[in-house]
Amino acid sequence: MPAKPRTYQPQKVRAALATQTRALRAAVDALGTEQLDLPTRLGRWRVRELLAHLAVQLDYVPAHLDDRPQGRAPLDLSGWAAGVATVAPLLDEQARERGAAEFAGDAASVAAAFGRAADALLALLERPEAADPARRFEIRLGSMTLSDMLVTRLVETVVHADDLAAALGPDAFPGSPVSSAFPVSSASRALPAFPHDRQAVAAVTRLLADAFADRTPGGAVELRIPPYAVVQAVEGPRHTRGTPPNVVETDPLTWIRLATGRTDWAAAVDAAEVSASGERSDLRAYLPVLG
Repeated sequence: MPAKPRTYQPQKVRAALATQTRALRAAVDALGTEQLDLPTRLGRWRVRELLAHLAVQLDYVPAHLDDRPQGRAPLDLSGWAAGVATVAPLLDEQARERGAAEFAGDAASVAAAFGRAADALLALLERPEAADPARRFEIRLGSMTLSDMLVTRLVETVVHADDLAAALGPDAFPGSPVSSAFPVSSASRALPAFPHDRQAVAAVTRLLADAFADRTPGGAVELRIPPYAVVQAVEGPRHTRGTPPNVVETDPLTWIRLATGRTDWAAAVDAAEVSASGERSDLRAYLPVLG
């Protein structure tokens, strides 16, 4: 577990979120109508519902930035990661409702709807309030700093961009620079690649690694996700010097997929996407981190 909560540089977060949002918008603009009804790895959601959910996540902050505070308890990123699964039914309902309305038409109308949500967030990122370190934003789970809330938008945009790539197939983003932007395992290179922003992937990797350490405290296992994160977790003898007896290492995208339930632990190990050594290095009982 980290000695103290990790901090994220707000300016870098805003820049990464803007770049990731623009990449998503470009991907949606390129979709054909037939692709909107492709299935996703998210239960009954088609691409339509996935994009509707993303639109909710993009324009939620600008739509509610000036809401009157309700006095909710303070919430940090660790608390958000621990509690976000509890609002999954609400998020599903919102995605279906918006999917049946703004996202029910052809590719041009869906792209326009998604573009409005993207524009709303991009405009917010340019406002002075977005750079105010004291500004707070309330959600059902509690009251966050606005800067932390924007980090959660990075999680949404990175994780669901990967969902979109998986739904569209390996030829969806030809020439994507993702493989050169950050390390991936040889097995992961065969999977669909989205042109993620490097800083966005770094922040999401670190947040999910810290959430894992918070959820599974201890020092028996060292989890390495080069070049972005190293944490110690899992109850048992704590390693203090030399080579740790229990080491798990993987690349950033594989870790994000494991931590969010997109990839099965055993399958990732079998595919050499994860290296695990030591008798306590099997992490399947502790995954996913986000429900």
